[in-house]
Amino acid sequence: MLREELPRIVTDTLPGPRAAEVIARRARAVPSAVRCSYPVVIRRGEGAMVEDVDGNRFVDWVGGVGVLNIGYSHPEVVAAVKAQADDYFHAMANIVTHEGYVSLAEALAERAPVVGERRRTFFANSGAEADENAVKIAKAFTGRPNIIVFSGAFHGRTLLTMAMTAKKAYAKGMGPFPDGVYRSEFPYLYRAPGALEGDAAISYYLDRLEETFENASLPEQVAAIVVEPVQGEGGFIPAPPAWVKAVREICDRYGIVLIADEVQCGYARTGRLFASEYWAENGVRPDILTAAKSIAAGIPLSAVVAREEIMESVPAGVIGGTYCGNPLACAAGLKVLEIIERDDLAGRAIRIGETVMARYREWAQRFDVIGDVRGLGAMVGIEFVRDRATKEPFSELVTGLVDEAARHGLLIESAGTYGNVVRFLAPLVITDGQVDAGLDILEKALVSRLAKLRG
Repeated sequence: MLREELPRIVTDTLPGPRAAEVIARRARAVPSAVRCSYPVVIRRGEGAMVEDVDGNRFVDWVGGVGVLNIGYSHPEVVAAVKAQADDYFHAMANIVTHEGYVSLAEALAERAPVVGERRRTFFANSGAEADENAVKIAKAFTGRPNIIVFSGAFHGRTLLTMAMTAKKAYAKGMGPFPDGVYRSEFPYLYRAPGALEGDAAISYYLDRLEETFENASLPEQVAAIVVEPVQGEGGFIPAPPAWVKAVREICDRYGIVLIADEVQCGYARTGRLFASEYWAENGVRPDILTAAKSIAAGIPLSAVVAREEIMESVPAGVIGGTYCGNPLACAAGLKVLEIIERDDLAGRAIRIGETVMARYREWAQRFDVIGDVRGLGAMVGIEFVRDRATKEPFSELVTGLVDEAARHGLLIESAGTYGNVVRFLAPLVITDGQVDAGLDILEKALVSRLAKLRG
């Protein structure tokens, strides 16, 4: 079966002849702004493996950018969706009630580590929709106009979430943006100024948050602070527990809602169903949690979970949507939760992460271009720099690694403000052999690219 195979390139060139035809058609039919630089046209996918239309096989460390934590085409999810399709495809939650919506809402309310005993769940279609609705809910609850987000943040591409997202390459020419979105500095400890460490570094970043209150919005006017427990596009940077605890205390002091954006880091990726479970283990919980990506194994679905008091503050008609909580997506979502818990994919994430981190740390002893290795569970980033002293980003190297790895059967993706981080987002059902094969391909690509760049 494909899910057990190893990467193998059988064509003389990539893309192969059939893939090249489809890619040429794409270039004529699809806006070039929907970018794709990978030489792959998928024919089928199983587990962590992709086979293209020419018979080439790739091990996928991107997983649809974190969408496929339980892998491609999981047979139990396929069966669940087919069974639901036999009954009905669509039932809008504002018109009729379907049990799948209710059951999945109950399951997420039970599991999300948010403040409060009685929780409610609302469904949308994408991570950006979930984040935007979370902000709307926070504003309804507090009656306040402003929010605070962070450097390195990615929250989506709607008008509001483009304003929330730090990297403005994702929003080029799209302004003016909504008012009331203010930014503070995220605790990117590897790049803390003056080589600050420990408590001193945490204090520095907390001071930046206090400056945001002084320079942008009084805290009494802030509805929510939005935090990714592990920044995704920002470079796979975990939020330090001590900083999170202090932010929670600030929120409590001023009546601010704390939102955990778990669109990318949720669903067992970090070794917990939700990364903010690590917060809970340190005595801290968010008020609102958003989830998407792997929630339904690739069918569009997202969720917002909060305590009843917060959810019930929203006026009728303010949240909702035609496809929100689609029956096919909810059927997939229920099966995804069952598989994650039954097969202990959170535990699997920890074991995968240990393997990857160990190999990356070994490379860091050999290659002076590796500045930092970090992550939680199987959400691992490796940051490349031209010089360890200056920490100048080595983006050119990472661009080359993405290209060369693909040509040998490994799909990887860059991340980070400077595009100098390689992210590990492989499906958690990846085999040990596939992990090792991918690591071998990446190591050879690193050696090859360094030789070319350094002559």
